[in-house]
Amino acid sequence: MKLFTTTAVTVVLSLILIDFVSTQLYQKSINWDNRAQGQYTDAMAKADFGSVSGWKNDRASISDGKLRITLRKNALGGESGIISNTRIPDGSAYELDFDVRFHSQFDWSRGGKVGFGFGIGNRNTGCNPPKDGAGGTLRLMWYNDNKRVYFIPYVYYYGMPGQCGDKFGKSYPSTGSIEKGKLYRVHMYVKSNTGNNANGHVQIKINGEVLIDQSIRWTTNDSKRLINNLSFHTFRGGSEDHWKSNVDSMIYYDNLSVRQISK
Repeated sequence: MKLFTTTAVTVVLSLILIDFVSTQLYQKSINWDNRAQGQYTDAMAKADFGSVSGWKNDRASISDGKLRITLRKNALGGESGIISNTRIPDGSAYELDFDVRFHSQFDWSRGGKVGFGFGIGNRNTGCNPPKDGAGGTLRLMWYNDNKRVYFIPYVYYYGMPGQCGDKFGKSYPSTGSIEKGKLYRVHMYVKSNTGNNANGHVQIKINGEVLIDQSIRWTTNDSKRLINNLSFHTFRGGSEDHWKSNVDSMIYYDNLSVRQISK
Protein backbone atom coordinates (compact mmCIF):
# COMPACT_ATOMS: atom_id res chain seq x y z
CA MET A 1 0.00 0.00 0.00
CA LYS A 2 1.32 3.41 -0.94
CA LEU A 3 1.60 5.76 2.02
CA PHE A 4 2.46 8.83 -0.03
CA THR A 5 1.60 9.89 -3.55
CA THR A 6 4.27 11.25 -5.85
CA THR A 7 2.71 14.70 -5.49
CA ALA A 8 2.80 14.48 -1.70
CA VAL A 9 6.47 13.48 -1.72
CA THR A 10 7.28 16.37 -4.06
CA VAL A 11 5.51 18.84 -1.78
CA VAL A 12 7.36 17.55 1.31
CA LEU A 13 10.73 17.73 -0.43
CA SER A 14 9.95 21.25 -1.67
CA LEU A 15 9.07 22.38 1.85
CA ILE A 16 12.30 20.88 3.19
CA LEU A 17 14.30 22.68 0.47
CA ILE A 18 12.57 26.00 1.17
CA ASP A 19 13.29 25.65 4.89
CA PHE A 20 16.93 24.72 4.16
CA VAL A 21 17.44 27.73 1.88
CA SER A 22 15.73 30.12 4.31
CA THR A 23 18.08 29.12 7.14
CA GLN A 24 21.29 29.55 5.17
CA LEU A 25 23.60 32.35 6.27
CA TYR A 26 25.55 34.54 3.88
CA GLN A 27 29.18 33.66 3.15
CA LYS A 28 31.60 35.11 0.61
CA SER A 29 35.29 34.35 -0.01
CA ILE A 30 37.44 36.11 -2.64
CA ASN A 31 41.18 35.68 -3.22
CA TRP A 32 41.63 36.92 -6.83
CA ASP A 33 44.02 34.03 -7.67
CA ASN A 34 42.17 33.24 -10.88
CA ARG A 35 42.07 36.81 -12.13
CA ALA A 36 44.54 37.78 -14.87
CA GLN A 37 47.15 40.50 -14.41
CA GLY A 38 45.87 43.95 -15.31
CA GLN A 39 42.84 46.13 -14.72
CA TYR A 40 40.17 44.92 -12.33
CA THR A 41 36.99 46.43 -13.71
CA ASP A 42 33.60 47.26 -12.29
CA ALA A 43 32.18 44.25 -14.13
CA MET A 44 34.78 41.96 -12.56
CA ALA A 45 34.10 43.39 -9.10
CA LYS A 46 30.36 42.83 -9.54
CA ALA A 47 31.00 39.25 -10.65
CA ASP A 48 33.12 38.58 -7.55
CA PHE A 49 31.15 40.51 -4.93
CA GLY A 50 27.66 39.97 -6.33
CA SER A 51 26.88 43.67 -6.22
CA VAL A 52 29.11 46.67 -5.87
CA SER A 53 28.80 50.46 -6.14
CA GLY A 54 31.39 53.21 -6.47
CA TRP A 55 34.06 51.15 -8.22
CA LYS A 56 36.89 53.00 -10.04
CA ASN A 57 38.39 51.02 -12.93
CA ASP A 58 41.45 53.25 -13.22
CA ARG A 59 42.51 52.63 -9.60
CA ALA A 60 41.99 48.87 -9.29
CA SER A 61 44.13 46.11 -10.80
CA ILE A 62 45.30 42.55 -10.24
CA SER A 63 48.95 41.96 -9.35
CA ASP A 64 50.17 38.40 -8.69
CA GLY A 65 46.73 37.23 -7.59
CA LYS A 66 46.10 40.19 -5.29
CA LEU A 67 43.82 43.19 -5.57
CA ARG A 68 45.94 46.33 -5.91
CA ILE A 69 44.45 49.76 -5.27
CA THR A 70 46.32 52.86 -6.38
CA LEU A 71 45.86 56.00 -4.28
CA ARG A 72 46.18 59.00 -6.58
CA LYS A 73 48.47 61.89 -5.75
CA ASN A 74 47.20 65.32 -4.71
CA ALA A 75 43.72 64.02 -3.93
CA LEU A 76 41.57 63.04 -0.96
CA GLY A 77 38.49 60.91 -0.31
CA GLY A 78 36.82 59.31 -3.29
CA GLU A 79 39.04 61.26 -5.67
CA SER A 80 42.13 59.58 -4.24
CA GLY A 81 40.99 55.96 -4.05
CA ILE A 82 37.84 53.85 -3.88
CA ILE A 83 34.69 54.21 -1.79
CA SER A 84 32.75 51.08 -2.69
CA ASN A 85 29.83 49.34 -1.00
CA THR A 86 28.18 45.93 -1.35
CA ARG A 87 24.69 45.14 -0.09
CA ILE A 88 24.65 42.06 2.15
CA PRO A 89 21.66 40.28 3.73
CA ASP A 90 20.37 41.89 6.91
CA GLY A 91 21.96 40.21 9.88
CA SER A 92 22.49 40.79 13.59
CA ALA A 93 26.09 39.50 13.61
CA TYR A 94 28.83 39.30 10.99
CA GLU A 95 32.58 38.76 10.86
CA LEU A 96 35.22 39.21 8.18
CA ASP A 97 38.91 38.63 7.56
CA PHE A 98 41.28 40.05 4.96
CA ASP A 99 44.98 40.54 4.28
CA VAL A 100 46.44 43.99 3.61
CA ARG A 101 49.93 45.10 2.65
CA PHE A 102 51.28 48.58 1.91
CA HIS A 103 53.70 48.81 -1.01
CA SER A 104 57.38 49.09 -0.08
CA GLN A 105 57.42 52.68 -1.42
CA PHE A 106 54.08 53.69 0.07
CA ASP A 107 53.83 57.32 1.23
CA TRP A 108 52.06 57.40 4.58
CA SER A 109 51.09 61.10 4.39
CA ARG A 110 48.77 61.75 7.36
CA GLY A 111 46.61 58.66 6.93
CA GLY A 112 43.39 57.31 5.46
CA LYS A 113 40.74 54.62 5.40
CA VAL A 114 41.91 51.11 4.58
CA GLY A 115 40.16 47.89 3.65
CA PHE A 116 36.82 46.29 4.37
CA GLY A 117 34.25 47.07 7.05
CA PHE A 118 30.55 46.96 7.92
CA GLY A 119 27.56 49.28 7.78
CA ILE A 120 24.51 49.18 10.04
CA GLY A 121 21.12 50.75 9.30
CA ASN A 122 21.72 54.13 7.62
CA ARG A 123 25.51 53.50 7.62
CA ASN A 124 26.63 56.91 8.90
CA THR A 125 30.04 58.21 7.78
CA GLY A 126 31.53 61.55 6.70
CA CYS A 127 31.47 63.28 10.11
CA ASN A 128 27.70 62.75 10.28
CA PRO A 129 27.16 61.15 13.70
CA PRO A 130 23.97 59.05 14.04
CA LYS A 131 22.21 61.25 16.59
CA ASP A 132 18.90 59.68 15.55
CA GLY A 133 20.18 56.25 16.55
CA ALA A 134 19.53 54.89 13.06
CA GLY A 135 22.93 53.82 11.78
CA GLY A 136 26.59 53.04 12.33
CA THR A 137 29.78 51.88 10.64
CA LEU A 138 32.91 49.94 11.52
CA ARG A 139 36.04 50.73 9.48
CA LEU A 140 39.82 50.76 9.84
CA MET A 141 42.32 53.58 9.30
CA TRP A 142 46.06 53.96 9.11
CA TYR A 143 47.36 57.10 10.82
CA ASN A 144 50.68 58.93 10.95
CA ASP A 145 51.17 61.18 14.00
CA ASN A 146 54.67 62.18 12.81
CA LYS A 147 56.21 59.92 15.47
CA ARG A 148 54.85 56.56 14.40
CA VAL A 149 52.34 55.03 11.96
CA TYR A 150 49.59 52.70 13.20
CA PHE A 151 46.13 51.27 12.60
CA ILE A 152 43.16 52.75 14.48
CA PRO A 153 39.48 51.78 14.67
CA TYR A 154 37.12 54.27 13.06
CA VAL A 155 33.59 53.79 14.37
CA TYR A 156 30.25 55.60 14.06
CA TYR A 157 27.57 54.70 16.65
CA TYR A 158 24.86 56.25 18.79
CA GLY A 159 26.26 58.47 21.54
CA MET A 160 29.72 58.79 20.00
CA PRO A 161 31.60 61.70 21.58
CA GLY A 162 32.54 63.71 18.48
CA GLN A 163 31.42 64.56 14.96
CA CYS A 164 33.78 62.15 13.19
CA GLY A 165 34.58 58.48 13.73
CA ASP A 166 35.55 57.43 17.25
CA LYS A 167 39.04 55.95 17.64
CA PHE A 168 38.55 54.92 21.31
CA GLY A 169 42.18 55.85 22.02
CA LYS A 170 43.27 52.51 20.51
CA SER A 171 46.17 51.75 18.17
CA TYR A 172 47.96 48.78 16.60
CA PRO A 173 50.72 48.29 17.36
CA SER A 174 50.48 49.86 20.81
CA THR A 175 54.10 50.98 20.40
CA GLY A 176 56.21 51.30 17.26
CA SER A 177 54.91 51.49 13.71
CA ILE A 178 53.29 49.34 11.06
CA GLU A 179 55.70 48.47 8.26
CA LYS A 180 55.67 48.88 4.51
CA GLY A 181 55.81 45.56 2.67
CA LYS A 182 54.53 43.57 5.66
CA LEU A 183 51.35 41.47 5.51
CA TYR A 184 48.68 42.22 8.10
CA ARG A 185 45.72 39.92 8.72
CA VAL A 186 42.65 41.88 9.84
CA HIS A 187 39.70 40.30 11.64
CA MET A 188 36.47 42.21 12.36
CA TYR A 189 33.38 41.16 14.29
CA VAL A 190 30.22 43.21 14.71
CA LYS A 191 27.01 42.39 16.58
CA SER A 192 23.90 44.56 16.66
CA ASN A 193 22.42 45.80 19.91
CA THR A 194 18.72 45.81 20.81
CA GLY A 195 16.64 48.83 21.78
CA ASN A 196 18.60 51.33 23.84
CA ASN A 197 20.90 48.66 25.25
CA ALA A 198 24.68 48.59 24.94
CA ASN A 199 24.57 44.86 24.19
CA GLY A 200 26.09 45.09 20.73
CA HIS A 201 29.73 44.34 20.14
CA VAL A 202 32.70 45.65 18.16
CA GLN A 203 35.95 43.79 17.67
CA ILE A 204 39.05 44.23 15.51
CA LYS A 205 42.12 42.01 15.70
CA ILE A 206 45.27 42.47 13.63
CA ASN A 207 47.67 39.56 13.29
CA GLY A 208 45.82 38.01 16.22
CA GLU A 209 46.32 41.00 18.53
CA VAL A 210 43.28 42.87 19.85
CA LEU A 211 42.87 46.44 18.62
CA ILE A 212 39.37 46.88 20.07
CA ASP A 213 37.01 44.40 21.72
CA GLN A 214 34.06 45.79 23.66
CA SER A 215 30.31 46.21 24.03
CA ILE A 216 28.63 49.05 22.16
CA ARG A 217 25.26 50.71 21.52
CA TRP A 218 25.20 50.99 17.73
CA THR A 219 21.59 52.16 17.36
CA THR A 220 18.43 52.96 19.33
CA ASN A 221 16.00 52.42 16.43
CA ASP A 222 15.31 48.69 16.18
CA SER A 223 14.14 49.02 12.57
CA LYS A 224 17.70 50.18 11.73
CA ARG A 225 19.66 47.81 13.98
CA LEU A 226 20.76 45.21 11.43
CA ILE A 227 24.06 44.98 9.55
CA ASN A 228 23.40 45.42 5.83
CA ASN A 229 26.55 46.61 4.08
CA LEU A 230 30.08 45.43 3.31
CA SER A 231 32.24 48.49 2.73
CA PHE A 232 35.51 48.69 0.82
CA HIS A 233 36.92 52.14 1.57
CA THR A 234 40.51 52.78 0.57
CA PHE A 235 41.48 56.44 0.29
CA ARG A 236 43.48 59.27 1.85
CA GLY A 237 41.81 61.58 4.33
CA GLY A 238 40.64 63.46 6.33
CA SER A 239 39.80 66.61 4.48
CA GLU A 240 42.69 69.03 5.03
CA ASP A 241 45.56 69.26 2.55
CA HIS A 242 48.09 67.69 4.93
CA TRP A 243 46.32 64.35 4.34
CA LYS A 244 47.36 64.49 0.67
CA SER A 245 50.44 62.96 -0.94
CA ASN A 246 52.37 64.23 -3.95
CA VAL A 247 52.96 60.69 -5.28
CA ASP A 248 50.75 57.77 -6.27
CA SER A 249 50.89 54.86 -3.78
CA MET A 250 49.59 51.29 -3.75
CA ILE A 251 47.89 48.99 -1.24
CA TYR A 252 47.38 45.24 -1.79
CA TYR A 253 44.48 43.08 -0.56
CA ASP A 254 43.93 39.33 -0.51
CA ASN A 255 41.97 36.45 1.08
CA LEU A 256 38.72 38.23 1.89
CA SER A 257 36.21 36.15 3.84
CA VAL A 258 32.83 37.46 5.01
CA ARG A 259 30.48 35.39 7.19
CA GLN A 260 27.02 36.07 8.53
CA ILE A 261 26.76 34.61 12.03
CA SER A 262 23.09 35.27 12.77
CA LYS A 263 20.03 36.75 11.11
